[in-house]
Amino acid sequence: MDDGDENAAIVNALQRRADIVVQKSLAEGFGLTVAEAMWKGRPVVASRIGGIQDQIVHDETGLLLDNPADADEFGRALARLLDDPAGAAEMGRAAQQRVRDHFLGPQHLMRYVELLGRLIT
Repeated sequence: MDDGDENAAIVNALQRRADIVVQKSLAEGFGLTVAEAMWKGRPVVASRIGGIQDQIVHDETGLLLDNPADADEFGRALARLLDDPAGAAEMGRAAQQRVRDHFLGPQHLMRYVELLGRLIT
């Protein structure tokens, strides 16, 4: 676990093979793991906390857990996606589109340009 490049390669491989990615954080800013999984077209089950709740649209691009310590809620969320592979795949496609539309560098740059344009005029 001391090799950062090796860790990144392992995470990438796991996310690419996973049907669902889980991020049960107790505290989180912008969830890079969440964004990476969404970019790979995976539905994410994650805590409704910090920046994660801004990244995931509940029931559209993933499922948000109100209490990450609630094992029953977690189990129901996983079972819902595992029992509906077509729905989970659609959620993954919507997740990838959300990343494309909201979280890539060029979109941020264009928002700054638009903001500066409004401030100058």
